[in-house]
Amino acid sequence: MAEQPQPISPLKNFFAGGFGGVCLVFVGHPLDTIKVRLQTQPKPQPGQPPLYSGTFDCFRKTLVGEGIRGLYRGMAAPIVGVTPMFAVCFFGFGLGKRLQQRKPDDVLTYPQLFAAGMLSGVFTTVIMAPGERIKCLLQIQAATGETKYSGSLDCAKQLYREAGIRGVYKGTVLTLMRDVPASGMYFMTYEWLKNILTPEGKSVSDLSAPRILFAGGLAGIFNWAVAIPPDVLKSRFQTAPAGKYPNGFRDVLRELIREEGVASLYKGFTAVMIRAFPANAACFLGFEVAMKFLNWIAPSL
Repeated sequence: MAEQPQPISPLKNFFAGGFGGVCLVFVGHPLDTIKVRLQTQPKPQPGQPPLYSGTFDCFRKTLVGEGIRGLYRGMAAPIVGVTPMFAVCFFGFGLGKRLQQRKPDDVLTYPQLFAAGMLSGVFTTVIMAPGERIKCLLQIQAATGETKYSGSLDCAKQLYREAGIRGVYKGTVLTLMRDVPASGMYFMTYEWLKNILTPEGKSVSDLSAPRILFAGGLAGIFNWAVAIPPDVLKSRFQTAPAGKYPNGFRDVLRELIREEGVASLYKGFTAVMIRAFPANAACFLGFEVAMKFLNWIAPSL
């Protein structure tokens, strides 16, 4: 394996990870909106066509009906949470690596990198869960024809007023079920690809932008291959009326399998996979560029 960069600077990871996260949201949010609308669209009445026949139909109807702004509906919530979330995410991965090292220069195995990535998924859930809840509610309200929330802050206030902090954090367990294994796959794949793409005798820190884009984009594909089923359950659960699923994700899973079959767990697959490569390529490139800049202006930070 190629040499892994050490040590981890929490402050540098905060800024570099935040910048990478902003890049990810800006590139990937339109298709995230499509994904959530496909995952949460109501079951059509007998003899009636579904609201959206697929990814491109949903994209077309959203663009025609709401314009570009419709594709970026609910983006304020992930943007607000993205800097600390990705800072914690990248720091959590670094901490997970350090905890498994006996010496600072130890090179970790891929299972160890997977475990470190899983730790980052645990760290980010505190920030991710409420942001995901608000984002999903805002993304689907335009499709339902109702305007209950005027924006992210109004949505958060109403959720807290109706059910307290539990209302804001509804879906936390499902967020953990999605992000812990998916984050392990995400970071392990990225590190694996960086090592493969590093020329003999070179350092991973010298990788070109196209290779970083390829590694980051493919890591996003592997991440979502693991994350889609729990993400479908999470979107359904977080946007359901209060009390609809008293037993949590088990009720959502039973209903989906009973009414729509196992394939329903992969709703939004096309939108997710179209989004995953460019969004995560942008994220990792943004992170690496920001980290190099920070190392240049503050090498001892």
